Amino acid sequence: METANFETKPGVIVLGGCGFIGRNLVEYLLDNELVSYVRVIDKVPPQTAWLNKKHQRIFEHPLLEFRSANLINSASCDNAFAGEQRIDIVFNCAGETKYGQTDPVYKDGIHKLSMNCAQKAAELGVQRYIEISSGHLSSSEKVPHKEDDEVDPWTFIAKHKVQVENDLKNIPGLKFTIFRPAIIYGPGDRNSLAPRLVVGAVYKHLGEMMKLLWGPNLRMNTVHVRDVVRAMWHVTRHPNTIGQIYNVVDESDSTQGSISALVSELFNINHDYWGAALSMLAKVDMTTIVEEVNDKHMSPWAEACSKDGVENSPLSPYINRELLYNKNLYLQPGKLSSTTNFTYLYPKLMKESLKEVVDDYVEMKIFPHSLVL
Repeated sequence: METANFETKPGVIVLGGCGFIGRNLVEYLLDNELVSYVRVIDKVPPQTAWLNKKHQRIFEHPLLEFRSANLINSASCDNAFAGEQRIDIVFNCAGETKYGQTDPVYKDGIHKLSMNCAQKAAELGVQRYIEISSGHLSSSEKVPHKEDDEVDPWTFIAKHKVQVENDLKNIPGLKFTIFRPAIIYGPGDRNSLAPRLVVGAVYKHLGEMMKLLWGPNLRMNTVHVRDVVRAMWHVTRHPNTIGQIYNVVDESDSTQGSISALVSELFNINHDYWGAALSMLAKVDMTTIVEEVNDKHMSPWAEACSKDGVENSPLSPYINRELLYNKNLYLQPGKLSSTTNFTYLYPKLMKESLKEVVDDYVEMKIFPHSLVL
């Protein structure tokens, strides 16, 4: 069991606590008895957040209070932070994470939201504020991106996350730490590796070879959600992490090839790549190619779900165009471990971890059970 260094256990707020990272963080904090109180703030209530049974039980914990809030709205944000309970740490897992939105949606749902919350945290005088940023800050395949390298964000989400990073520095008294995660996987994922797992299941259903754009060497670095939330707590124990930025990335150096190999093994299918001709066409007309690729997957997924009695599911094989570009997510590991002695429990992406995710989906009746070996 993890132990805290506070004289008394801290009270914490988890912003976006019903989301993928948030729910796993809440589980970690309460299972390990690290906090005296946790307030979960989210616009989505737990009852409609597609929580698995374990997370449902966690959200009934006597130390947990849930508050519904739209943190883009200043008054709603004020109410979310108000109360007599002592708040020592704020973890910001909130913000717009759905790809394919308009730029104004991200400006409000990432930048305005984060600034509202960070300013409230500073007003409260919290001891630590942990901000989840983005790892999509360089597309180079040649050199892994270090924390102090120049950034060139290549998704709308990353662009606004960088703006948040810069503006946090201008909030007086805010003791912040910033995380730039790789592709996060694990129980509760619906947007990271989840679509690729669903695509694998689609090709299992079709009895066909899974075909992918670009090639196997496209960097798609990964990190398990349990390591992300452990790291979030870990840095609050170290005063020298204040004002620091950390890449959070495992040692796999995962690529499209290594991930596709695991997905293929999991579903007992073969995979290949479309090759130079179609990939070159994709550079010219990405929109048409992406639509055709996604259209091929949607109907078979619906058929597979219907066949196994899956009536409603938040999962989809749809992969947004931004994530299908020939751009690398390639992060330099090491700073977090070397400066704080953090160790990863999941240093390498393994088939067993992906199977745990799929088995969780099946138990929740949101994934066709007959497609799982």
